[in-house]
Amino acid sequence: MHGTIEMSDSPGKQPQQIPAGVKIAIAVLFIGIVIACLLPATGSRTAPKRTACKNNLKQLGLALHNYHDAYDMFPPAYVADARGRPEHSWRVFALPYIDQAVLYNRYRFDEPWNGPHNSELAENTLMVYQCPSDAEQREEPVAWTSYVAVVGPHTVWPGAEATKIRDITDGTTNTLLVAESRNTGIHWMEPRDLHIGQMAMTLNPVGGQGISSQHWGGAHALLGDGSVHFISEGVDPALLRRLMERDDGEDVGAF
Repeated sequence: MHGTIEMSDSPGKQPQQIPAGVKIAIAVLFIGIVIACLLPATGSRTAPKRTACKNNLKQLGLALHNYHDAYDMFPPAYVADARGRPEHSWRVFALPYIDQAVLYNRYRFDEPWNGPHNSELAENTLMVYQCPSDAEQREEPVAWTSYVAVVGPHTVWPGAEATKIRDITDGTTNTLLVAESRNTGIHWMEPRDLHIGQMAMTLNPVGGQGISSQHWGGAHALLGDGSVHFISEGVDPALLRRLMERDDGEDVGAF
């Protein structure tokens, strides 16, 4: 007969333990593999939305330049009443140039944007004013805008006053016109934007108003020449401010 193999109960024959450091390394490697597999799928879903967002701003840039061609000026950030209170937004004045002439003709300028008649238009959600990545974060569809002007002294949007291209002495390629801002709570008809004196000079600020987006790593900005650029989240605050001012005489540089 063949010999049998006897299992030993000797304490000296305990199974060898895997060192803790090796276990951690294996876990980290596994997590890295999972993330590497998920990133391409995530990118494939977000890329079309980012492209659509960029195209929205390009369309707004074309609309603003067509307005300038018609009136020899950009629309004002807002039109105010006799007391200086903002009543109508530049986004309303842009309507005929984004294929919304019918809606523009229904809008009444003899009452505020939220007056009785104009409030009936509030349910109109215009996709050109919404970044797809921003809109999908909301539980219910709302007519908020994802695109705002930077208003205030030395900007293209000083307030109720309109500016011309020739007023942009820093050059249209170096001056911001419109930028993304996520979850603004601003209805597209509302005459409210970001104010250069009150906003954060960083991208995606925590707990403050500023240029921001749902895109990873930065946000889109429309420049005065109609081009759209993706500004990095790590942009220098001083550079960002120079980009917002139309006549400071300082070089913007790369961003």
